[in-house]
Amino acid sequence: MQRLNAIDETSYLSVPNAPVYRKIMRCFYREYEKMHFQLYREDIYELLKNEEEFTEYSIQQLDLDLAALVKWKNLTPIQDPGRVYTIADYKNKQYRYTMSEYAVEIERLTIRLENVFLESGSLSTNFFVRLEKSLEDAGQMEHAQLKEVNEWWNMLQEDFKRLNQNYQDYLRDFYSGKADRLMKSVEFVLHKDKFIRYLNEFVQELQRHSRRIEQLLRKSRELMETVLLERVVQSELEIPHAAMDFRRGAEPGIRENVAGKWNSLINWFLDSEQHECEAKRVLRITNEVIRNIIQNAALIVQMQNWGISRKEDYRKFLELFLKCEDLEEAHRLSAHVFGVQQVQHFKTNAPRESDAINESVYQEEPAEYLLKPHTRAYREKKDRTGFTDRTMEKMIQRERYLRLAAQQREIVLRYIKDQKIVFSEITDIVTESTRNIFLQWIAQANMNSEQKGRTEYGQEYRLIRRKGSCVLHCEDGDLTMPAYVMEFR
Repeated sequence: MQRLNAIDETSYLSVPNAPVYRKIMRCFYREYEKMHFQLYREDIYELLKNEEEFTEYSIQQLDLDLAALVKWKNLTPIQDPGRVYTIADYKNKQYRYTMSEYAVEIERLTIRLENVFLESGSLSTNFFVRLEKSLEDAGQMEHAQLKEVNEWWNMLQEDFKRLNQNYQDYLRDFYSGKADRLMKSVEFVLHKDKFIRYLNEFVQELQRHSRRIEQLLRKSRELMETVLLERVVQSELEIPHAAMDFRRGAEPGIRENVAGKWNSLINWFLDSEQHECEAKRVLRITNEVIRNIIQNAALIVQMQNWGISRKEDYRKFLELFLKCEDLEEAHRLSAHVFGVQQVQHFKTNAPRESDAINESVYQEEPAEYLLKPHTRAYREKKDRTGFTDRTMEKMIQRERYLRLAAQQREIVLRYIKDQKIVFSEITDIVTESTRNIFLQWIAQANMNSEQKGRTEYGQEYRLIRRKGSCVLHCEDGDLTMPAYVMEFR
């Protein structure tokens, strides 16, 4: 945040003569990739003359353009004393030009910008597997060499960066205007199932791996923040650089960069007090995309069905009209075919019981509205009737509920033997309410990272899953479930 001055090196991208400057810099960059770091002006001139738009370009114009690029610090001139044979040559100062570090990065950026819409994102799940592997190796980095720590950290951050960028690039296309028009076209119906299957596989893998990565992050968080991050900073400082003062001036920036990358990884998979984690946002966005795809496909199919020819239906109706004996019968048939001719439509804000598009309004319950006269003298009638004392009924209901709850508690606690409930050892028939309580306890423990929970009777327990499965015999059938064991404190 200390260096917020104007960047002179980007001036050649926006000046009026920008196409010429950009072509010169692109030639320098292509030669830079071939390890030709220093070029004479004659070399650049030969490269430019091969282009059609530079057929009338002169060496004097090139000198002026090179001087401008040197002024903006994109090129660094190096005088070549080896090519000086006369005093005139010395005065002309034969230079070799090399790209500055800023210029190299700027050209890389322009190439990425030119190809940003050609590179398609993907929802690859391999990055989840690689992140898990890197986090599992975190404990080994405590006593590893600094070079191995640096390689491990760079691999971890590169996988995380690719994961983040790929899902953003892929899902970004679904919110563009072009994608919106495509999803509303008839051709999109043919690819609907492929999109949905691809997104569903990503959602399933994300749900499975994010839980595992969350556990690894919680397990290694203390080690990372107390030991490994400091070793990562030291590994960065151990890399030799040409600038001797790099170590003294770069340490605060490196430390801030490493801490920021670690916090980004934590916030992607772990919830904070202020915000939910990015993994849950990705799940929500992906589910919304799937829902939009299904809705658009349903609307397209419905619109296609509207265009089906009803020629035979109309022919049948005409035959029925010809067979009508009088005008009254023809009116009734017309009302049946075309509906009521004089209709008054009323729009209300009453909430619907269902949003199904195929459900008729005649299948819903009628809504009642009280119409009041629009007169000043109208006054609402006040209901002066009393109210019924239902204290006794409430007491009876309360006693009945408490009695049933006590009976249910006695039945449930009867299955606890030696402070455990072993579901594979339950042989008698279980009631429906008891089974629902067991399933509720299992679900509550599975939602906890430590596999712990608390019953409504105040007992703390821990859920253990054994190998294999068991069958729980219930009143309404047999339930095949994992061989769970509940240990109570």
